Amino acid sequence: MKPVVTVYSRSGCHLCENVEVTLAGLTEELNFDLEIKLIDGSPELEKLYGHEVPVIHINGEHHDFFRVDVERFRSSLEIHHQRR
Repeated sequence: MKPVVTVYSRSGCHLCENVEVTLAGLTEELNFDLEIKLIDGSPELEKLYGHEVPVIHINGEHHDFFRVDVERFRSSLEIHHQRR
């Protein structure tokens, strides 16, 4: 089963858009599923992530926020692939 990478994002957020584009470009190469969850209109998600979007989770575990360090992301994703 492929790891699932979730990006908690906000509409109109340029950092969010950059992260989404970067990760979308890596899905095939690194073999993971990408899901985008907008926090707009969700009081719970706004409280959790409102000041840190985009927030990146790998299989539900916090990975990073604001930007994607591609090499660090690759390393973390490899760990999740090995856990299968």
